[in-house]
Amino acid sequence: MIRALITGGAGFIGSHLAEHLLNAGQHVTVIDDLSTGRFDNIARLEHHPNFRYAIEDIRNIHVIDRLISECDIIYHLAAMVGVQKIINEPINTIEVNVGGTEIILKTARRYRKKVMIASTSEVYGKGVSFPFREDDDSLLGPTVRNRWAYAASKAIDEFLSLAYHKEVDLPVVIFRLFNTVGPRQRGQYGMVVPRFVQWALSGQPIQVYGTGDQSRCFGNIFDVIDAIQKLSEEDSALGQVYNIGSNEEISIIGLAEKVRQRAGSHSEIKLIPYDQAYEPGFEDFQRRVPSLEKVMQIIEWAPSTPLDTTIDQIIQYHQENPKLWQK
Repeated sequence: MIRALITGGAGFIGSHLAEHLLNAGQHVTVIDDLSTGRFDNIARLEHHPNFRYAIEDIRNIHVIDRLISECDIIYHLAAMVGVQKIINEPINTIEVNVGGTEIILKTARRYRKKVMIASTSEVYGKGVSFPFREDDDSLLGPTVRNRWAYAASKAIDEFLSLAYHKEVDLPVVIFRLFNTVGPRQRGQYGMVVPRFVQWALSGQPIQVYGTGDQSRCFGNIFDVIDAIQKLSEEDSALGQVYNIGSNEEISIIGLAEKVRQRAGSHSEIKLIPYDQAYEPGFEDFQRRVPSLEKVMQIIEWAPSTPLDTTIDQIIQYHQENPKLWQK
């Protein structure tokens, strides 16, 4: 039986991955400090015979040492997430993302364990060549803009992970996620789809930041975790970086209209300037579109869930869990 450790395992992505691996017959341990994750996400797994958890910071080296020594593979998902949280907590963003990853890699080296490193499309920065390919150049904004701290910290994570692979042959795979969405994701940290759904269901104005012309591709959580697991089983993926997401592109204003339609809502769509939504001088990507050629060449996988279906899944989840968003 494969023994998997998921850092950030009580989060949106981590909890779905935990269920997926348990269903595949694996033993799963999660560690999460619940700063953005929620115990409710894993509560249903608490009494599963092949599941255990630790509520702890991944920078606790004593706990991490024990957990990694007892596992076969690490899925490192723990990180500061969400634009709003990154802007409000720049120190934690850098210290958790960089310091936490350093501890995971050092400990994995000690016990020679495979590490799947979650990265982000943010590392492409202000890229203007579309779709984004794994070997494209990155262009980040100035250090005086907190908004770029997350991208820079995750880029350091990638450099460090690849250095461990190159120098000491640590088995490492990096996957860059592009706007993963689905049930259990919450809007309180700036996640756009659940926020739109919450506003639509409650009849409040759907707030679109900026002009709404910026576009994104939203990957369904079930497609994404399937790709992550398949990558983890492919030995030729070691030491490489892979985009994972969807290539179905939509503008944010178009997304707001689609959510409103599928929720049967009459909410007004309201444009909010970035300076008002976040902070003066906030910079955003105009487009974020992944090339999926590399990942599709190495594993038998392709995104298969239409955006309409994903939105319906999120709407259903919020309708079934109104306490998460209704005051």
